[in-house]
Amino acid sequence: MSLSAVASSVIDDLAARPGTGEAIAVVDPSTEERITEFPDAGPEAVNTAVAAAKASYDSGVWTDIPGRQRAKALWRLGDLIDEHAKAFAELESLDAGMPPMQAEMIVSTCAEFFRYYAGWCTKINGSSYQVQMEGGVNSTHANFHAYTQKEPYGVVGLIYPWNGPLFNACAKIAPALAAGCSAVVKPAEETPLSAVLLERLIAEAGIPEGVANFVIGYGATAGAAITAHPDVEKVAFTGSTEVGKQIMRESADNLKKVTLELGGKSPVLIYEDADLDMAIMMASMGIFVHSGQGCVCGSRVFVQRSVYDRVVAGISMIGENLVLGGPQDEGAMISPLVSQKQLDRVMGYIDQGKRDGAEIVSGGYRLDRKGYFIKPTVVTGVDPETSSLYKEEIFGPVVTILPFD
Repeated sequence: MSLSAVASSVIDDLAARPGTGEAIAVVDPSTEERITEFPDAGPEAVNTAVAAAKASYDSGVWTDIPGRQRAKALWRLGDLIDEHAKAFAELESLDAGMPPMQAEMIVSTCAEFFRYYAGWCTKINGSSYQVQMEGGVNSTHANFHAYTQKEPYGVVGLIYPWNGPLFNACAKIAPALAAGCSAVVKPAEETPLSAVLLERLIAEAGIPEGVANFVIGYGATAGAAITAHPDVEKVAFTGSTEVGKQIMRESADNLKKVTLELGGKSPVLIYEDADLDMAIMMASMGIFVHSGQGCVCGSRVFVQRSVYDRVVAGISMIGENLVLGGPQDEGAMISPLVSQKQLDRVMGYIDQGKRDGAEIVSGGYRLDRKGYFIKPTVVTGVDPETSSLYKEEIFGPVVTILPFD
């Protein structure tokens, strides 16, 4: 697969990043081919990044400038993302496996994050008001003037996942910078390519050095060091529930603030009076797009019994006919899973469901080709009380469909 000059330079820069840990491979999930490798950043790199963030925050180089100047820089960053949209889409397709059309749609949204939050730079205000209290001197009213003042947290740790790398990065960075914080940013080690380009553009947009510091490494090393660092005042994390619990525990010692987005098991309800053709199509794409690797994917579909059979047949038919493939596969609509680890996890759920007596109506197997592809899978006959397919977030192209009366 031929790469653009920007993508090639990003890959070269990633491989040349400093680090002291083991080499981490970046793999194309649609071909299983190694793209490059880079050294795990590790705790030492986190210490350096936090020190740079703290120095920039304490100096006021970003926090103390007028809000309109921060707004201009964030707006400029949004424009730069648009200007590099093709390169970002190429990078997202390469290491996350997204079809180019899906990647291009996501990039346009990422630019809008910075334009939206640019508007908030001049609108983060406190409030003031008069307070009257009874029982003052000689039983008269006591009058007070009260006010609130909003201040940035300081240094924040932003840790984001592999299922939508650029989207999740921008969703965290934009509000943090709008508020005047300095940040230490850690992408998922599986999908670091777009982070390298974003780091370049942040500097080009005029955001001062030390305000946004990227460290790329494993969650257990770099991510854990960010969470535990005493100079990090807040952590925003998107990922698994287990890691979220660990972050809560590690944040307790210094009462670090946390924002956790830990997935879901999103339900979809289809009633008999719905536009069934539209409902079937949307429910199908709602779980099969990006191979179900999204916390908002509708992985449980509840259907009124009178139209249940029609909906099961319709979603199964769509799943059977969707074209799976990577960026090099013409007409591909559905991407692979991100890694062998994720493929093994999803197939483990499917195999357990079979052992538990669930019916695999369609799909349920790995494609016979290179790449981490699982055929879109429709499951019925699950027990809501015991079935892991029903109860747990699978993060794959697997939907359970149940009737209701």
